[in-house]
Amino acid sequence: MSDIDLTEVAARHNGSRTLQGYLVRPPGEGPWPGVVMVHEAFGLEDVMRRQADRLASAGFLTLAPDLFSAGGARRCLVSTMRAMLSGKGRAYGDIEAARQWLSASAECTGKIGVIGFCMGGGFALMVADSGFDAAAPNYGTLPRDLDAAMGGACPVVASYGGKDFSLKKAAAKLDVALTKAGVVHDVREYPTAGHGFLNDEVAGPKVIRPLLKVAGMVPDPDAATDAWARIDAFFREHLG
Repeated sequence: MSDIDLTEVAARHNGSRTLQGYLVRPPGEGPWPGVVMVHEAFGLEDVMRRQADRLASAGFLTLAPDLFSAGGARRCLVSTMRAMLSGKGRAYGDIEAARQWLSASAECTGKIGVIGFCMGGGFALMVADSGFDAAAPNYGTLPRDLDAAMGGACPVVASYGGKDFSLKKAAAKLDVALTKAGVVHDVREYPTAGHGFLNDEVAGPKVIRPLLKVAGMVPDPDAATDAWARIDAFFREHLG
């Protein structure tokens, strides 16, 4: 595992002026299928890095671009969220830079998926038609024009929480759109889970974690175990 500089690649794709990433190699010898991991709204913190570590342990060369490289969450969160909702902005250049870095790497087979959590789940949906071989959005905001966004999407495995009231009926709507578009997919809603249920601990600044717990943004180990099993199987099927 290592922090890498993606600035040169990002410059070719209208990304951030400065772009850092977290790269984790699987055990053993490559090449391996690649995964671009897009972090949640709290940034590329320890919880997200452990998610990248977990993906690598499952056999995927994992690269997580730091979408807040230009100035941290305080300076970049609002503009990055706007980009996610609008479908344009430097964050898309950053994600593409990570995909291109993996594609050019001798350690990657050339098959590349994208996975995202929270804000990153929204991005994973938005870029599902942008050269990836599989996408795994987790409790991601649905695109405003869902049918158009899913029209040319790669295979999608998505997970939502039934107690995530900010994304009520999102799983059902996504399932309908993917079925309509003829996209191979596996969408599931976990009745006991809330937002952020795949994390191994409550994420975010310590000062607000009690509020997040009240809001139900807590881990759900049982739901997470099942969701990860689905993601791993789906990625192995579509990434090799």
